[in-house]
Amino acid sequence: MAGPSGKPNLDAGPKLRLDKWLWQARFTKSRALAASLIDDGHVRVNGMPTTRPSREITPGDVLTFPQGRAIRVIRIIALGYRRGPAPEAQQLYVDLDAPSPLE
Repeated sequence: MAGPSGKPNLDAGPKLRLDKWLWQARFTKSRALAASLIDDGHVRVNGMPTTRPSREITPGDVLTFPQGRAIRVIRIIALGYRRGPAPEAQQLYVDLDAPSPLE
C-alpha cells in the first residue's frame, strides 16, 4: 500500500475489514449483521470502541464484543481468505476469555 508520498509503505502488514473478519470467523451469520453490531458501538478493538465496519484489523488485535449473553474477548491470530467451515474459522483467533456455560 502506498503512503502519502506515493512510495510503498514497507511497514504495512496484511489488513482486513472488521465486519468481513467477524463474518469469516463465523461470529455473525452475515456481513450485514457484523456491520450492524459495529455500527451500534458494541465492538471494541484493542480496548477502543469503534463504529466503523471498515476499520482495518491486523493479527494481534484484541476484539471485545457481545455474542448472545456472553461477552467475547478474542485475539486475532490470522486473517481469513474465505468463510470456510467452523474448524477453519477457529484457526483465525484465540479465545482469551472462554464463555462459561449458563447456570
